[in-house]
Amino acid sequence: MTEYLDETINISDLIKLQKEFFIKGDTLEYSFRLKNLVSLRNEILKREKDIEEALYKDLRKSSFESYMTEIGLVLEEINYHIKNLKKWMKKKKVRTSISQFPARSYIYHEPLGICLIMAPWNYPINLVFMPLIGAISGGNTAVIKPSAYAPNCSNIVREIIESIFCKEYVAVIEGGRKENEKLLEEKFDFIFFTGSISVGKLVMEKASKNLTPIILELGGKSPTIIEKTADLKLAAKRIAFGKILNAGQTCVAPDYVLIDKSICQLFTKYYVEYIKEFFENDDYKNFPKIINKKHFNRIIKLIDSEKVVFGGEYSEENLIIYPTIIHENDFNSRIMNEEIFGPILPIIEYEDIEECIEYINSKPRPLALYLFTNSSEIEEKIIKRCSYGGGCINDTLVHITNNKMGFGGIGESGIGQYHGEKSFEAFTHPKAIMKKFNWLDLPMRYHPYNEKKSKLVRFFIK
Repeated sequence: MTEYLDETINISDLIKLQKEFFIKGDTLEYSFRLKNLVSLRNEILKREKDIEEALYKDLRKSSFESYMTEIGLVLEEINYHIKNLKKWMKKKKVRTSISQFPARSYIYHEPLGICLIMAPWNYPINLVFMPLIGAISGGNTAVIKPSAYAPNCSNIVREIIESIFCKEYVAVIEGGRKENEKLLEEKFDFIFFTGSISVGKLVMEKASKNLTPIILELGGKSPTIIEKTADLKLAAKRIAFGKILNAGQTCVAPDYVLIDKSICQLFTKYYVEYIKEFFENDDYKNFPKIINKKHFNRIIKLIDSEKVVFGGEYSEENLIIYPTIIHENDFNSRIMNEEIFGPILPIIEYEDIEECIEYINSKPRPLALYLFTNSSEIEEKIIKRCSYGGGCINDTLVHITNNKMGFGGIGESGIGQYHGEKSFEAFTHPKAIMKKFNWLDLPMRYHPYNEKKSKLVRFFIK
């Protein structure tokens, strides 16, 4: 590879250099992709402590949470791609219709080209490297734009990338809104964006000017339904885990709970017990902070003190909002009409499961849905009748850890999927090829047309 380029290079020149590099064809080779996946894995392992330190500075994430939700998932994804890349890159043979005999058909996954990866601040390591792994596996070049809200993680991402890749292949553009706008004015071959719905709409609008394909990983209000047959104690424990992870700053966090009226009080009791167990003696040293003052103030305004049944405390100085439960009875309240992205859990009672289905279907389709039940009938009903990106039965969040399944939203919660083989597919184009043989050329498709040929066509094509 060539040496890393001067930092003063502008974005247009960078993209031009990446195009020139891509056209050379190095990224098409399996050996090239494999080598760079291995290099990325080794550098992340080498810089693990630096990554943890950056995550602590930006989000106050503990070493345990940093590995479980960021570093570990990235390493697992890289290893999965290393193991399966050769198989994914092989031409996939498909059957050819008899009307085209003699011929052979196959699908070849070609790289999309120059890719833009725009990452958010809430998982600033995971959500940079997970799509980058797909870009490398797919044989592309990439420009990465980390979030300015997590400056320490942005810096460590840049350092890792610079230490192993040349800018013509993978580059990092740091900065804020100005840099985002400049990047979106350029023509990329593919844009992968993770972030808010409002910014996702802007990305889609900008991409449409160049007909650039995109994947949008957004968010929304992910509901949790607790049905009366659920294992209530386990439900409380797993919902508490999903809600407080990263202080609730997770796109697939359980946003609110819809619960059978007969078990609401007991669930609240169990939830409080688990919060106290997780943070024994009010020791919150391993609890993350809210990313910045702007988001802290927004979340605080969502707390209606008259509806708080547990928690409600916060530390403005440390940007910490402690786990909070709100018993909500108004679907039109502010907290029920914007994504919370914090450790506040509104709980709403219902009497009939149909109420849950009706309410969920009246809102934009969420990124995730979580159902706690021991009724297979209820399980089937919710899966069939509610539309959402993905989710769990009797747990929260963990569906995104299975790299044998795709992850993504639907409607306002996102477009497209990635993780595992879906990442390889996301960053490639399935080019359909039919190879015809020359030893036989059926005459029925050629002029002049007649009744005999018409009968043959109708016989073979139907």
